[in-house]
Amino acid sequence: MNFDDLMRLHTRRAFLQRSTSCLGSVALASLLHGRLSADDPPADARASHGALSRLHHPPKVKRVIHLFQSGAPSHLDLFDPKPHLTSETGKDLPDSVRMGQRITGMTSGQDRLLLVGPAHPFQRNGKHGVEMSSQLPHLGAIADDICLIRSMYTEPINHDPAVTFLLTGNQQPGRPTIGAWVAYGLGSENKNLPEYVVLLSGAGGQPLQTRYWGNGFLPGKYQGVQFRSVGDPVLYLGNPPGIDPTMRRDLLDGVQALNRLQLEQVGDPEIATRIHAYEMAFRMQTSVPELMDLSKEPASVLERYGAEPGKASYANNCLLARRLAERGVRFIMLCHRDWDHHSDLPREIKRQCTQTDRASAALVSDLKERGMLDDTLVIWGGEFGRTAYSQGKITPQAFGRDHHPRCFSLWLAGGGIKPGLVIGKTDDFGYNLLEDGVHVHDLQATILHLLGVDHTKLTYRYLGRDFRLTDVAGQVVESILS
Repeated sequence: MNFDDLMRLHTRRAFLQRSTSCLGSVALASLLHGRLSADDPPADARASHGALSRLHHPPKVKRVIHLFQSGAPSHLDLFDPKPHLTSETGKDLPDSVRMGQRITGMTSGQDRLLLVGPAHPFQRNGKHGVEMSSQLPHLGAIADDICLIRSMYTEPINHDPAVTFLLTGNQQPGRPTIGAWVAYGLGSENKNLPEYVVLLSGAGGQPLQTRYWGNGFLPGKYQGVQFRSVGDPVLYLGNPPGIDPTMRRDLLDGVQALNRLQLEQVGDPEIATRIHAYEMAFRMQTSVPELMDLSKEPASVLERYGAEPGKASYANNCLLARRLAERGVRFIMLCHRDWDHHSDLPREIKRQCTQTDRASAALVSDLKERGMLDDTLVIWGGEFGRTAYSQGKITPQAFGRDHHPRCFSLWLAGGGIKPGLVIGKTDDFGYNLLEDGVHVHDLQATILHLLGVDHTKLTYRYLGRDFRLTDVAGQVVESILS
């Protein structure tokens, strides 16, 4: 063998051609490990592992339920009482408070920025007397079970970049969402359901982009799967007329055989993702309809949540979140729209509280009674807060508030969280932080920490760089940890 022949054998292309079969087989074996058969143990007893071979420290929770309130609920009208604003209503926002900070184009053209107090009175709740809006009576009843952060802050001033930042750690689209990171790092506890499930409710307000639960540059299997509470639970999951499960299995086996051949030839990870998706879809044909059938729940449970089987609602989705948590889904995100109250805030915020208060509180108390709150983290909040001044005119019945990223409120409950705690303080106008600021990256770091993950160590190499959810920032909020 001459020198040229030897070099050809060791070219990069030759190496890849020889190794794709091995790599493809390894990937396929990993993806199809645990495929169900009659002799297999129950799916939830065969928890798969994610990218992390072991957790960085003992976890406090196994799963997360994120009750995302799209459009940004007003902290000044719900969680952060400011009596000073009531007495100062109709007066100008002092320059010493604004300090030249940027505001949106929706109010920058107003002649005056007039202060306005809360739309509804506040009341004390629980043994610690936590003040919340009178429009949140059910949440007030579980005030001793939640931790209220009044000092959240973020960077973007408009909705889409703020939602993107909250969910991915970056204002620009293209990064994985926190649910995708959790699915990637921890894997699944139930082979019959996705690691990451999304439920939508509400109408109007800001649009919900599918990338808000996307996988970014992570493999496609880690994207959130949207479940619907009316009609087919998952689009295109059911068999068409004339196709029974046996026929579907035979057809799928043929398609999978072709996919495996292609995977061995080219080693494309997206083919492996497709193989996984087909297998998951087949298993979900049995598991999902049973999961989504709320009619089997006792009447007392339906009443507690305000749920109505067969109806699309936030209440139904909260009950479904509990059922998903029971079945081992790692990350459950409920997206509820229409908190974007630039006008008619008193009426609209009351309507939103009516839709969400009862079910949110029921979810926490239901998990607690079932012994599940100890290993579940529940998060409630939006992408930023609202301004102390009104957008447009103030009348006795109506006013609005603009976007405000410098401070807002959010609450958490569950394993590892100190219950009945209030942290953070804003100024008398609810405009600037005074104590214990919690940045969005800090919240993300804390969520991962509770799952047993060091946010600086859960990374993915993409385009020559190791990326992480918190980018190059974030500190665990130790003060809220039990």
